[in-house]
Amino acid sequence: MLIKSSTPSKTTLPILALKIIFTAISTALVCVATIFFSVYVPATEGFFNIGESMVFLSALLFGPFIGAFAGGVGSMLADLLLGYPHYAPATLIIKASEGFIAGFLSTHNPKFNKSRWRLLTSILGLLAGGMLAAVGSTYYSGEIELTLGVASFILYIPTLFWLILGSIVALSIILAGLLTEPEVGWIILSVIVGGFVMVLGYFIYEMYFIGWLFGIQAYAIAEVPINIGQMIIGSIVAIPTIKIVRRIFYLKQ
Repeated sequence: MLIKSSTPSKTTLPILALKIIFTAISTALVCVATIFFSVYVPATEGFFNIGESMVFLSALLFGPFIGAFAGGVGSMLADLLLGYPHYAPATLIIKASEGFIAGFLSTHNPKFNKSRWRLLTSILGLLAGGMLAAVGSTYYSGEIELTLGVASFILYIPTLFWLILGSIVALSIILAGLLTEPEVGWIILSVIVGGFVMVLGYFIYEMYFIGWLFGIQAYAIAEVPINIGQMIIGSIVAIPTIKIVRRIFYLKQ
């Protein structure tokens, strides 16, 4: 009779240790990115940060579970450190859901032929570029306050900047699908779906919890374009980065 040992095998321990290390590093990066860089917009009294890019990057690199932990816990810690404890419980759930969905979808690619991949990539490129141009020109043009660490700067961004940037993003994504790997469309779709879960989650929380407590339901509506902009900018940072990291370390798609 064979008796299985309950002690982890020698091959299991290094894998577990690596997962713990990757989870800790990803969580710290999400927290630091959220705190370190933020843009305050006086017109809406809101701000966005680049923490989203680290949530997406963790999910795309290490899968749904590490993406969920890093996104939820890292973003929640940032809320606590920045002085927004009333957002922390919602952030834990919303950002964890965002990381899990982006990571799960990215690892379950459908078997499309190249023509369908390229069509999907082109459509998503136009969608991402158009949304960036529309949200940026409407809500992020004019005077903004940029925070880098402890330093703050007042900048003026013209509407034309967002229109040009949106066109560049759309063209870059389309060319990436046509000239390199058509499957990049599925990565874009994964982060967009995860990002919209974040937008919807914060809208519901701000509308029915924060808004109900403080009587400012309009605040939830004003934050929607800011969260959409945060999602788009996070994906613009994360998607090229994931391609570079995978190429350098020969990681499996």
